[in-house]
Amino acid sequence: MNIYLIDGTYELFRNHFGAPHRKAPDGREVGATLGLLRSLYLLLATPGVTHVACAFDHVIESFRNDLYPGYKTSAGVDPALLAQFPLAEEAVSALGLVAWPMVEFEADDALGTAAIRFAPVESVGQILLCSPDKDLAQMVSGKRVVCWDRRREIILDEAGVVAKYGVPPASIPDWLALVGDTADGYPGILGWGEKSASTVLSRFGHLESIPADHQSWGLSAGRANHLAKSLAQHQAEAILFRQLATLRLDVPLQENLEDLKWRGAREDLKEFCRRMGDEKFPQRISRWQ
Repeated sequence: MNIYLIDGTYELFRNHFGAPHRKAPDGREVGATLGLLRSLYLLLATPGVTHVACAFDHVIESFRNDLYPGYKTSAGVDPALLAQFPLAEEAVSALGLVAWPMVEFEADDALGTAAIRFAPVESVGQILLCSPDKDLAQMVSGKRVVCWDRRREIILDEAGVVAKYGVPPASIPDWLALVGDTADGYPGILGWGEKSASTVLSRFGHLESIPADHQSWGLSAGRANHLAKSLAQHQAEAILFRQLATLRLDVPLQENLEDLKWRGAREDLKEFCRRMGDEKFPQRISRWQ
């Protein structure tokens, strides 16, 4: 079987900006939550989809905020969206799926931990990390662990990661450290861009392996000299940014492989949908526990 590991935070954001807004009978905005339900059930209704889990940033902040004050926070996020995170977790559980709400860690950490845990299992054919998040590219392994952008129907295997970023999965945290990640709130190293980072890291792999002699970097002399000075001046920041970009693979997930098997929606999905003002959605469900 294949395992589908869903980035619930990304899906909720995507539905908030892409699905129609909708009010529950009590006046709350619930459009993103209902859109998430429909998206997940569309996946579950696909032949061959049997094992699924969904991770959320229960709160946007994580241990990374203690490492770097500029790391992403909930500041500026639409309150109508933030208020739907608990609803989304409740919806996923009512649909009968495993939900991992992260507080200390982030959703990506949970997905990475699950990928590492289940990839060695012989009965697992493929693990699909359902998110376009660049961080998750570091988890890709051959064709066994891949990233799947469901919206654009793009699957990145290991060759795809190299083609897109210019470096193998193991170098993605180093690449992000140099380039930066505006979505996560860290700027990268002054002067370094995607092309220069790819050129240098494709040769040397990791920050510590980049030689001080920039003549071997594969860049023009002037460009290499400028970037070498910048990296030397900001080496500590680069190491910190890599730490921010590196997924934690020790999230204490309790579920085993059998727990991820979808056995149908729970009866409380009907009551949940009634509270959301969408009593028709349960009529679409073909399997109940």
